[in-house]
Amino acid sequence: MSEQRILNPPAEALPGLPVDEGEPAFFEPWQAKAFALTVSLNEAGFFAWSEWTEAFAAVLAATDAPMAEARTAAYAEAYYRSWLDALEQLIGRHKVADAAELNFIAQTWKRAAEATRHGTPIRYEAGLP
Repeated sequence: MSEQRILNPPAEALPGLPVDEGEPAFFEPWQAKAFALTVSLNEAGFFAWSEWTEAFAAVLAATDAPMAEARTAAYAEAYYRSWLDALEQLIGRHKVADAAELNFIAQTWKRAAEATRHGTPIRYEAGLP
């Protein structure tokens, strides 16, 4: 295992990670996607895992969000919002995407969700201007 990449980091490598039976616990699909995207970017070499943990720890330390008891949806919400904040910082720092690109993508997903009937899979293309 190299410093640059950690394949499938164990739950104990991520202090505070909501877990269930030793595996990451996700209460919403977006939380699993944020987790997977972070691991994928690390595996692709965009940033070292140690850099990720430092960035994430800094965001967690600065957060005002109350961290509820672990294994609750409220805890997972606050935890993964902080996770996304740290990921966005690293994406910007490493120029994977800039703020304007991230905003465009977020707005496209929002429009796609608004244009999609409940119960139907959301297609990114539906939100393109």
